[in-house]
Amino acid sequence: MSQKAIILLSSGLDSTVATLIAAHSYDLTLALTFDYGQRAAQREMETSSALCKLLQINHKIVRLPWLNEETKTALVDRSYDVPEPELKNLDSAEFDTASQVWVPNRNGLFISIAASYAEARDASFIIAGFNAEEGETFPDNSREFVDASNEALKYSTMKDVQVISPTIDLTKKEISEEFLKYDIPLDLFWCCYHGEKKLCGKCESCLRTIRAFKDSKNWNDLKGRFKTI
Repeated sequence: MSQKAIILLSSGLDSTVATLIAAHSYDLTLALTFDYGQRAAQREMETSSALCKLLQINHKIVRLPWLNEETKTALVDRSYDVPEPELKNLDSAEFDTASQVWVPNRNGLFISIAASYAEARDASFIIAGFNAEEGETFPDNSREFVDASNEALKYSTMKDVQVISPTIDLTKKEISEEFLKYDIPLDLFWCCYHGEKKLCGKCESCLRTIRAFKDSKNWNDLKGRFKTI
């Protein structure tokens, strides 16, 4: 079986670490970053491009303007406020922020598009960055979602393209520890829902990242990337 792989690279911590891990085991023939009008699109594209340049991976931006038009939640629609939960409530089922930043069928769509690239380029794998922590909140980050996607891909591709997520069983803290093992610049991921000069430090994604890194030896260097701690 071919060891060629396509990377889904959002520039978030999970997809960045998934890329770093996969680079040692697969021939990463292409990284895909999607612009669907999300608030952080420009930052995500710039950061993904910088990582791909460092790792010498071909990088392609896929633009999905129609998804912007159809998405009516805060990650894309600026008329809604991005939720800012308290750190202590991140894992509480009582505080639902997922529905407020949900993008319709986003990961399902990304995997389908990546599968087309994979099959056309004779790649057998799609590498995605999911994690156990957010898999509890976002169903399209879960192992069940990956398994279901792989079952569907048996029928929608002729070369049995499969999704692999090397981070899917890891918490954010464990993923942060993996990131630090590679000793790469601390600005080579973008975790924030916003696209400003600094990470906001208040959105759910930033809070999970802060919680993951705050006890690490690199925290003093990293915390300067956040506007608010």
